[in-house]
Formats: sequence, C-alpha cells, structure tokens
Amino acid sequence: MHHLLRDISVCIGTAWLLGVLAQLIRQPAILAYLVGGFVIGPSALRWVTDAESIATISELGLIFLLFMIGLEIDLKKIVSAGRSITVTAASQIVGGTLLGVLVFRLIGLPLGKDGWDALYLAIAAAMSSTVVIVKILYDKRELDTLPGRITLGILVLQDLFAILFLAIQPNLDRLEATVLLLSLGRVLALVAIALLASRYLLPTIFRRVARLPELVLVGAIAWCFLVGELAERLHLSREMGALVAGVTLATFPYALDVTAKVTGLRDFFVTLFFVGLGMKIPVPTTSLVAAGAAYSVFVVASRLLSTAIPLHRMKQGLRTSLLPAINLCQISEFSLVVLELGVKSKHIQEGTAGLASLAFVLLAVGSTFAMTRSDGIVRWTIPFLKRRGVEDLDTLKRSELDQAAHGHGHGSKILLLGFFRTASSLLAELERHAPDLLPQVGVVDFNPDVHAELRRRGVRVIYGDISQRDTLVHAGLESAEVLVCTIPDSLIKGITNEKLVRQLRELNPKARIIAPAEELRSVKALYAAGADFVTVARLREASGLCEAVRAADENLLESLRATQEALLEGRREVLP
Repeated sequence: MHHLLRDISVCIGTAWLLGVLAQLIRQPAILAYLVGGFVIGPSALRWVTDAESIATISELGLIFLLFMIGLEIDLKKIVSAGRSITVTAASQIVGGTLLGVLVFRLIGLPLGKDGWDALYLAIAAAMSSTVVIVKILYDKRELDTLPGRITLGILVLQDLFAILFLAIQPNLDRLEATVLLLSLGRVLALVAIALLASRYLLPTIFRRVARLPELVLVGAIAWCFLVGELAERLHLSREMGALVAGVTLATFPYALDVTAKVTGLRDFFVTLFFVGLGMKIPVPTTSLVAAGAAYSVFVVASRLLSTAIPLHRMKQGLRTSLLPAINLCQISEFSLVVLELGVKSKHIQEGTAGLASLAFVLLAVGSTFAMTRSDGIVRWTIPFLKRRGVEDLDTLKRSELDQAAHGHGHGSKILLLGFFRTASSLLAELERHAPDLLPQVGVVDFNPDVHAELRRRGVRVIYGDISQRDTLVHAGLESAEVLVCTIPDSLIKGITNEKLVRQLRELNPKARIIAPAEELRSVKALYAAGADFVTVARLREASGLCEAVRAADENLLESLRATQEALLEGRREVLP
C-alpha cells in the first residue's frame, strides 16, 4: 500500500508541474499528463514501475472520468440536433469507423478471434477531443457560430456512439445475435433501474442532505460505485456502470450541484488516469513514431472525407464544411478510454493503445495549431478548391447573384456587411419602424443558414466573405449609398473594422459608412479610416442598465419589464 501512495504522490506532483508548463505554452493539460506519465513510467525515468499500482491508478481514474462524462452528456441536445448535424455526425462516425476498419484490416491488423485491434483503432479514430475543441473555440469566441454549433453537435453524438459501443464491447468475442440481444437487454435493465432510482429515489435523498455538502459529494460517489457494481453483476463493466450513473444523475435537479462538488475529485482521478496511460506508452522507436504519424494522417484524412463532404453536399458552403472538419481533427480522450478497456478485456495489445496515445499527443499539438489558424487555412483552401472545380454557394447560384447585384441598377442602396445578432435585430427594427427601407437592404455574409432565411424573407443576400475585396466588388458595393458594418473586431474574421472601412472608402468614396467599435480608443481610428459614424454598443448597453438600475431603485422594474416584453412580442428575427 505504501508503494501505491508514493506512486500517486509522484504522479500528481509531476502532472502539476507539467500542467503549469502546458498552460504557459498554450497546450491541453491532458497532453501534459500523458507526457508526465511517460517520463516517470517504466519507459523513461522509472520512478513508477509497479504494474499493480499503474493498473489501480488507471482504473480509478477511468471510473471517475466516465462518471463525469455521463454527468455532462445533455440528452436534450442529442434529441434536438438539427438535420445537418445528425446527418454529418452519422457520416463522420459510421463512415469514419468503416473506413478505419477497412484500412487497418488491409494493413494486416487483426479483426476477429485473433484480436480486435483494427476495430478499436477505427473507433478511436472516429471520435474527437471535447477538451481540446471546446477550449480553443471558446478562446476564439466561435462556440456560437454555425461551424462551432455543428462541431459541438457532432461531439455530443460521438458520445452517444461511444456509449453504444461500450454496451457491446464486453461481448465482442461472442458476436452472436442471441449474445448481443442479451447484452443489450442487460444494458437496458441497468439504464432502467438507474433511471427509476434517479427519478423517484435520489431526489428525496439528496433533498434531505442538500444542506450538508459533504454528504452530497459522498452520495454522488456512492451512486457511481453502486451502479458500477450493479453493472459488474450484470456481466457488463464497472466503467459502463459509471457512465450510466453519470447520465442518469444528470437528469435530476441536483445535477449541477453534484457536478460542481465532484469536479475537484474528478480532476484528481482523471489526472491519475491520463498519467497512468502515459506510463503505458512504450519508448518511441522510429517504427512507433512512424506508425503514430501515419495513424494521425489517417485521422485527418478521414475527418475531411466523412465531415466536409457531407456538409458540402447539403449546401452548407465550403467554409462551413471545412471548419468543422478542421476542428474535429484529433482523437478523443474517450478514445483512450475505449482503448484502455480493450487492453483490459484482452481484445487488443498494449502496443496498440500506446500507438494511439502517441497519436493523441501528435494530434493535440497539431490540432491546436490548426484550429487557432483555421480561418487562414480555409481562406487559402477555398480558392484552391474552386480552381479545381469544387463549387461554393456563390458559384452554385452565380448567374442569379450576378443579376441581383448588377442587374441594370437594381443593386442595394443599404448594404449590411456581415450578419450576426446585431444585424438580425437591425433588420427586425427596420421591419417594424422603417418598412419602406427593407426593399433597399442587401446583406453580405457566409453563413448558409442566414443566407437561406434571408432569401426566404425576400431580402437580397450575397454569399461571401467581407474580408475579401472580390466579394465586396461582386456585391455591388460601388452603387450602394449606405454601408453598415455590424461585426465587432472580436468576431470578425480575416480583417479588422478599421482595415475594412479603409477598403470600403477606397471602393466607394461617396457612400456613408457606419462601423462598430468595441474599445473607446478605436472610435477615432475608425473616423480617421473614413467612417461617417461609429456605433459603440457598450454605451447603449450602459444606458439601458442605468435605466434598469434607476427603475429598480424606484420599484418600477415590473413596468420596465412590461415595456420590454411589448417590444419582444411578435418580433421575428433571423437569429433569435
């Protein structure tokens, strides 16, 4: 036992030091944990060599990791996923897995009684890293963009796919219809028992102990291990039970409180899990590095084939098709979990899991670099694809757009450059207070959903990137009288508002230009660039807050709220 405690101390200390370093160089903490495990494990410094300690550390971390993944799975999001997300996710997961099985089988990896390495590697390659993706999209403020929403929707459905695989994973060696049906029945029984308990029993218990935070924490952990043990008795796995425990606990009112209280404990054991995985990575020989690099290349290629192509076929445009594919170009933490279960069940060799762990490291670094520069990559790729005959939304309807933009003087008098929530609200205000101006309004944006909705409403819209000079010329900028920029610098891609205003002024010296400023010091710079008026959203927001504070002080908030509700009544915005 004293060896286990010493080994845990070494693991946590090393993980913390390398985690701090990872933050400084803007890399995922999980990457630091894997590297730390490799450094202290049997392949390098040999500070931790006890196989039993490594196995215990990994299994505890794995159970808590799956419990927390279950807590964070939003079943409502799975049910409400849109068509483009559902179809793309099905193509990416099923197509990527089948492609992986085919490729790995062709190169000689086993698939059947001799081992399931081809299947496990294919499934691991089909899932992407939620930790890496969400962190970078949040930093880039792209979680709420269309490519961001598609990416997150696919991640949610990947989790569902992993759950389904875990249901049949223990019986891979007996792939008979009766065995699979029996396995499915056991999973359904486990889920039913857990759901009934979380619906009728747990709320009462947690309500009684809600004032004692330590009992809430202990209760959540007890639930995790209780369902895990039930799963073991049903000839499933404790890890599957932990996942089901998390999913069922996420459905009742105390889920957020439980998640908050378990997070600290989760972080501790998840750190141990990934350090334990790192300790199993073999010494990176030339052949292992080459295999890891080849596996990484396959992951990237399969994402482009299984994600970008379906989105493009559904008329989402090249930009919206390429960005989710770039975002998803890594393998998931869940992939490492699946491979670890494969090793534990003796379905695959430890070297297979080590290969995937090495690929996880390579792809985490490469994907972080690619995602932070995804806009530049897409801007370079789109013209390259167009020159080779791949159509974008603007080329699909070129003749129609040309007629709308240059049709003998019928261009838009008022041109909105970029379309996000501010532009959506502006359009609603024009509909209500200045309907005579609506026929004179045109929009330039590259969001295909916005494009379709505006066309449905009869608003002239040009598909294109406002940072590109050719797009502005094609949109009929020279004939417009009012040019309105609505995207702030924190969201605009490929250009700043100051540079955009200079370009607009060069293309149309006579137009009246309205542009936004997030920082007060940007106002003068925008006027100097050629803007006729600069909007400062924070000033209007502050004015509204001041009015609300005064109303609160005078007990008039209900009246102010009624006024707001009257404004919102019947309001039809393109982006609600």
